[in-house]
Amino acid sequence: MIRSAYLAAEGFERPLAEELQRRSVAIEAWHGRLALSPDPPAPCAWALDVWTDVREVAVASVRQAADALRAIQRNWAAYPVAHHRRMALIAERLPPVKAAPLAFPQAAPVSHLGGWTLLSPDRMLASPAKTSPFVNGVCAFVEDRQGPPSRAYLKLWEALARLGRWPAAGETCLDLGASPGGWTWVLAGLGTKVTAVDKAPLDPAVAAMPGVTQRLDSAFSLVPEPVDWLCSDVIAYPERLLALVRRWVDAGAARHIVCTIKFQGETDHESAEAFAAIPGGHVLHLWHNKHELTFLRVSC
Repeated sequence: MIRSAYLAAEGFERPLAEELQRRSVAIEAWHGRLALSPDPPAPCAWALDVWTDVREVAVASVRQAADALRAIQRNWAAYPVAHHRRMALIAERLPPVKAAPLAFPQAAPVSHLGGWTLLSPDRMLASPAKTSPFVNGVCAFVEDRQGPPSRAYLKLWEALARLGRWPAAGETCLDLGASPGGWTWVLAGLGTKVTAVDKAPLDPAVAAMPGVTQRLDSAFSLVPEPVDWLCSDVIAYPERLLALVRRWVDAGAARHIVCTIKFQGETDHESAEAFAAIPGGHVLHLWHNKHELTFLRVSC
């Protein structure tokens, strides 16, 4: 009996499997990138999406499958791995789910969304509840191809969309590891006062934005001081970044924190778990993350 399912980002099945093993969650089988477990759902940072209310349903026909889903709730997103034609016919009988790109700043969808797939032509797996508000964890945006100096800005856009809140005009932001300035570009565009810290300079166009102050320094040399938003996409070993974040948390200096935990070589699960244990914080793998996780901590 399958009781939970965990969707890995493409290419990141291994860290997901390692994390589940550390949590004593068994994997019965893989269905594409979906890890199927006989155990109850557990928190999992490396899952783009967790199916938390899984049901196995015998379906003898396309109509029976669609009727079974509609009897549970209205909105469903398909995860197609096999039996594509049959899944398409079932989806045609369900209300359409619009997955239009978000226009930043825009919060993630709030409408209830379930996930379903066909394990075989006559066996459906469905979960009316899941952790991601996006279809199969995919967070797409109407991208800006002109302004930002790198695509790193999409990570901050997604993190803030998941939080459902953004730095407000006039708030103070510290952007650690800022160069070439993708995150600074986002923060300054919201009307904040940004101090961008990096030993390398910002892109000149970003440095010239209103509210931006550039500081050519190491993020790790700073003494914590009051700031509304502490943001970091700095390249550093996870344990070193953890020590930095703990200093700011212990000092009560940052009201809100968004930072990328970057891994080099093997995944440092112990550091990820230590980040997740910081009171008020949580760790997740964003659609726009690579071999990295994102730490979020927002005060009330």
